[in-house]
Amino acid sequence: MNQKFIEPKKLLDLVISGVQDKKAMDIVALDLRGISLVADYFVVCHGNSDVQVQSIASEIRKLAMDAGSTIRGIEGMDSARWVLMDLGDVIVHIFHRDEREFYNIEKLWSDAKVVEIV
Repeated sequence: MNQKFIEPKKLLDLVISGVQDKKAMDIVALDLRGISLVADYFVVCHGNSDVQVQSIASEIRKLAMDAGSTIRGIEGMDSARWVLMDLGDVIVHIFHRDEREFYNIEKLWSDAKVVEIV
């Protein structure tokens, strides 16, 4: 499939839809524009099991590919303790519930605005 540019906010909405469909817990979206050059948005969520973490990541991969978005990298699928997905303008962190509190990504990016999720 041809790769195409997807507006960062539309990509964020696509990711949020995917994590919600797979019943991810405590979904937080952070607006990093003006704070970081890494990405425009971070999405942080967790699953309650290895299988759920992998399912959430697989759903995001499928939705992004179907939309023609570029997936720059996916790390951590095998262990499913912390899956990191680089979609360019959106970085997705999918934790196993046991790991999320330990890493506390949201606190590291406390300067970022929280995006309201509907």
